[in-house]
Amino acid sequence: MTKNNASVSQNNMAQEILSSVVVFLVALPLCIGIAVASGLPNAVEKGLITGIVGGIVVGFLAGCPLQVSGPAAGLAIIIKELIENPDIGIAGLGAIVFAAGIIQLVAGSFRLGRMFRAISPAVIVGMLSGIGVLIFSSQFHVMIDDKIDGGGIQQLISIPGAFVKVMFPMATDTHHLAAYAGVLTIVTLLLWNKFRPEKLKFIPGTLLGVAAAVIFVQITGYNVDKITLPKSLVTKESLLNWGDAWSILQTQQGIILAFTVAIVASAETLLCATAVDKLHDGQRTNYDKELFAQGVGNIICGYLGSLPMTGVIVRSSANINSGAKTRYSAILHGFWLLLFIAIFPGVINLIPKASLAAILVYIGIKLINVGFIKELKQYGRSEVVIYIATIAGIVATNLLTGIMIGFGLAILKMLYTMNHLSITVTKEKDPDQECYVMRFDGSATFLKIPELAKNLEALPLDSEIHIHLDGLSYIDHACIDLLKSHSSQVEKRGGKMVLCWDSVAELFQKSKMGKNTEKKVKNSQDKDSNK
Repeated sequence: MTKNNASVSQNNMAQEILSSVVVFLVALPLCIGIAVASGLPNAVEKGLITGIVGGIVVGFLAGCPLQVSGPAAGLAIIIKELIENPDIGIAGLGAIVFAAGIIQLVAGSFRLGRMFRAISPAVIVGMLSGIGVLIFSSQFHVMIDDKIDGGGIQQLISIPGAFVKVMFPMATDTHHLAAYAGVLTIVTLLLWNKFRPEKLKFIPGTLLGVAAAVIFVQITGYNVDKITLPKSLVTKESLLNWGDAWSILQTQQGIILAFTVAIVASAETLLCATAVDKLHDGQRTNYDKELFAQGVGNIICGYLGSLPMTGVIVRSSANINSGAKTRYSAILHGFWLLLFIAIFPGVINLIPKASLAAILVYIGIKLINVGFIKELKQYGRSEVVIYIATIAGIVATNLLTGIMIGFGLAILKMLYTMNHLSITVTKEKDPDQECYVMRFDGSATFLKIPELAKNLEALPLDSEIHIHLDGLSYIDHACIDLLKSHSSQVEKRGGKMVLCWDSVAELFQKSKMGKNTEKKVKNSQDKDSNK
């Protein structure tokens, strides 16, 4: 422990304990709710284990000390797809998470942390929005104690029917009763977030929403589905079966799925870490160390058969807003989760599933970042297309396919941008001789040599040609060589060719085009400044 950390722990440990309690109160319903949303049978303990490991283990190793790790809503969709895959299933989940952890650990060890951030923002936000749509559509039905088989589109189009079940219940139905608990949770959460007193801001609205639903159901005696916490968090059957794991990870599908979980979890974690850095003035994130820590955490979670983890912004922002300054708050919240399960397991069994589903419906709506479209428009329509295509791909197919669609479109846009060159030619009046102005915009590479040559050859060789290259983001040697060659031809015919870009002019000079060209470049710059 450094002197600085020792000083912090001695002077502010009380504040770290208070912050850890706040994070625990935020994390408890989210760990349970995300676990239920993953679709695993007896899933409650899986989410709690991940929260405990994310606090105690990853909190101790983290490269982003104020970031809190645990089960994330985004990964719940991936887990649901994994366990519904007949070749993976519940038995293979641990193997995929274990392998994803190894990939993260190796990537962190080889200092590849920042590479996981090299993803188009349109794809990232599209992925989160797509996940938000899936969470909203699936958990809306859970919120009324209903179940719809099928993918995202089927769940979306079934929502009007769910309203009918609530508004016009059959005699034996309990859909409307569960809906009461769910709506009460959301209303409580919204009202608390809007009107909570400043002194009580550390109490999370999610916790109050769940508490309100528990009290409501207990008073009314409504028969709604509730959470069931097993007597033991970890059993021999839940531990990783090495034989099954090896057989799954020998397949192409197993490897692809492991990399999918690793990439999505890493991208979400490191983007969250970047957001966390903006919320405080303390120690900045060491991305490689954070990735390594996440790898260790997911290896443990995979072995224990629990859910994968990421850094999560809701818990992290609560940690910072409650005054945390060191990693002790994140670590302690893991201990509080463990103690609560050991001492008050019966309390968890009182929670209606509809209440937790309601929280996830709220989170899903928050993830659907429609306002981001306005920001994307500033960078062109192509970014909006990538964003919408990513969402549509995720909802219509699955998370991996949707991400690959968005990533593929982003690469196509990059290739187009790197090879797109716009050339405009205008004729200007000059008392001495004809003067042509040629302007370039985009990227001039060897692939554009034919187009560039065509435009140059269309101009009279005995004229004055001003070539403006300020709009270029890149020009390669092949294009510079063509301009050099054409300049020589223009000079032999009595014309003048002038470049209007300092860096390219220097390249021309280094290419030994002669003193005459250097003077013309300088004269052009002087002429432009006089204008």
